[in-house]
Amino acid sequence: MPSTDAWWRDAVIYQIYPRSFADGNGDGMGDLPGITARLPRLRELGIDAVWLSPFYVSPQHDAGYDVADYRDVDPRFGLLGDADKLIATAHDLGLKIIVDLVPNHTSSEHAWFKAALAAGPGSPERERYIFRDEPPNSWQSVFGGPAWHQVDDGQWYLHLFDVTQPDLNWDHPEVRAEFLDILRFWLDRGVDGFRVDVAHGLVKDAALTDWTAPSVVLGGLEPAGPPPPMWDQEGVHEIYREWRTVLDGYSPARILVAEAWVQPEERLARYVRPDEMHQAFNFPYLEAPWLPRELRAVIDSSLSATGAVGATTTWVLSNHDVVRHASRLGFPAETGRKPGIGIGDPQPDTGLGLRRARAASLLMLGLPGSAYLYQGEELGLPEHTTLADAYRQDPAWERSGHAERGRDGCRVPIPWEADAPSYGFGPGDDSWLPQPTTWAEYALDRQVDVTGSTYELYRSALRLRRDQGIGNGSLTWEAAGAEVLAFRNSGLLVLTNFGQAAASLPDGARVLLSSEPLDDDGRVPADVTVWAAV
Repeated sequence: MPSTDAWWRDAVIYQIYPRSFADGNGDGMGDLPGITARLPRLRELGIDAVWLSPFYVSPQHDAGYDVADYRDVDPRFGLLGDADKLIATAHDLGLKIIVDLVPNHTSSEHAWFKAALAAGPGSPERERYIFRDEPPNSWQSVFGGPAWHQVDDGQWYLHLFDVTQPDLNWDHPEVRAEFLDILRFWLDRGVDGFRVDVAHGLVKDAALTDWTAPSVVLGGLEPAGPPPPMWDQEGVHEIYREWRTVLDGYSPARILVAEAWVQPEERLARYVRPDEMHQAFNFPYLEAPWLPRELRAVIDSSLSATGAVGATTTWVLSNHDVVRHASRLGFPAETGRKPGIGIGDPQPDTGLGLRRARAASLLMLGLPGSAYLYQGEELGLPEHTTLADAYRQDPAWERSGHAERGRDGCRVPIPWEADAPSYGFGPGDDSWLPQPTTWAEYALDRQVDVTGSTYELYRSALRLRRDQGIGNGSLTWEAAGAEVLAFRNSGLLVLTNFGQAAASLPDGARVLLSSEPLDDDGRVPADVTVWAAV
């Protein structure tokens, strides 16, 4: 019988990008022993669970999202025993572990794909992927360029991402059976769930119908339009119902989290119906501009859509695929998700970005549901917006013909100690991407126990969130001016001032936490969020 311990419904889940969290052996690349050694720090921060981006065997053409072996750890990150130790240590600390799963495609170095190339056209081995004698459509890769690549014998295979990431054929029973076994492999090792990469992409339109949109992008589905033939097809739901049956056989409860760029929210909510996944990332919220009307609209639509299927809502502001919100919000006319930022591009206002990021984070953590944090945001880390192009490794940089900077700027190794080599990322000076010279001011050791630091703001918010049951609460909007958002949740008033004029708190309100100091008269300045008891 499935467990009734629905721990995920109000959990705060912290994303670790293994390359960039902590380097245990000094080779400049983050690894599993480095993560394990730092887990007590995450317990002190006050999170509930850790989500690990891929650490599987991979040639790393797409930073591990090109998996060559789903049942082993890449030597860059350690050994399978290191994964076991990480899981055990996390559980000893009271933390859950969620691992990434990449089912839409494998690496071109996966044993299956190598066998497909060796076996030739018409072979059973090629049926596990999507091969055709000629391209049946003009689909484009998410990373730029055609989504079909020709092999030496003349056939073409589909790759919706990099050419080294051939798409699997999810109509093939061997593919379905293989991933059920992969799920059990990691569940038996103790993981508490899976974040499913490109969860909306596994099943393609059977006819591989042409798609005439200017480009195919992860978040490009218009709310009023039909699903493109490569995204959000009905068949994905059958797959996740089968996966859910497997997870429900384990106790304590294990979860599935969808990365699904699906709009509108009502369609996304279909992924979290009671017999499918447990959560789905709330990308409409991540992409919402720093404007009160737009944010209120997406909060309302998100809560309504997930509530209709009995699921919890998730909230997220940053991850490994988007510009960090401390930089996104530093543009005067912030309008949601932006491509990477580099030398020669318009640069954000660092002070404004951090001020708004602190306010946005406090607003998000005051909402009912589950929240996702991206490593380093608790330090106020901005994007590395002046990373030299010579260091860029994201395949989107090359495949777009350098039209897109890519995602490297949000993946730079994070700082732990201001005066240590590589800012404490590892024992040596090396880091696989160069760290900005400003990283020292954001280092954890400069912020711990420092009143007003971003780290202490997060730690205080997570403690209050837990103590007052905010994640399991319900939202009621309060009347406020056009430039103010205010709501109540679990006896807490959350008020954010988006305007330039200071905003007033209700009479008798007792401030519990504020993203910045209030004015001398107790009013709330611009770009500030307050939690108050009323």
